[in-house]
Amino acid sequence: MKHLIFLSFLLLIQTSVMAQISPITQVHGARAQAMGNMRVHGKDAWSYFNNPGGLAYLEQAQISTGFDHRYGLKELSTLDLTGSFPTEHGVLALGVSRFGGKLFNQQSLGIAFANKLGIVAIGGKAEWFQTQMEGFGTGNNLILSLGGIAELSPEFSIGASFFNLNRAKLSQATEERLPTGISMGINYQPVPQLQLQAEVEKDIEVKPVVKLGIEYVLRDWVLLRTGINSNPSRMFFGLGIKLDQLSFDYAYGQNQPLGTTHHISLGLKLGK
Repeated sequence: MKHLIFLSFLLLIQTSVMAQISPITQVHGARAQAMGNMRVHGKDAWSYFNNPGGLAYLEQAQISTGFDHRYGLKELSTLDLTGSFPTEHGVLALGVSRFGGKLFNQQSLGIAFANKLGIVAIGGKAEWFQTQMEGFGTGNNLILSLGGIAELSPEFSIGASFFNLNRAKLSQATEERLPTGISMGINYQPVPQLQLQAEVEKDIEVKPVVKLGIEYVLRDWVLLRTGINSNPSRMFFGLGIKLDQLSFDYAYGQNQPLGTTHHISLGLKLGK
């Protein structure tokens, strides 16, 4: 009965909502979630998942892990782990993610590389992606993604992230393709304590989503965040705690028709 309820849920919810929970299109990391599902201007270890171009700004090795729990269903939960390592030639990152439960699940394993070229940071990612559905078999594919950020001034930057550029299929046995899309955004920091972001995200099969987000530094070690999305309308709140090499982030999301989401991330910087 539980499996039947879950399958019914997947069939009833809209395509746009499916795009939010797919590990390809969902935004990873509690900081990005709290600011309104922002993808482009992270500039942290979570850039591996959201915009590989942001990895180029990392000056220390970082390891981060996160857990997403959506709409009260453990079958819609995601577990992530990523590590980023600056090198002489750029920043190398590895990541692994698992979404779903026993009945339906998707997992990915990949590698990314990013570097700066003047005011532009650009990065690419290749990941192996697997979909398993009980009774329907398993599909495996290679997914290619690309992203970048251009700093036009110390206060203002623009960026974009493209996911599944090669339009990989769900499996070799079907013509159905995995989500493909683009996010474009701006970041404005009028004072060091305040960061304002706006993005437009477009999956080629669903209507565009407009996102607005704010991060405010209340203390050197406490950060407050909030954001909103359109299509569907959603609100987000969260906070971040920074303690030397450690960081903790939490985000709460509200989707009126479906319920709440909770996101937790932990980060560790290695070396000085």
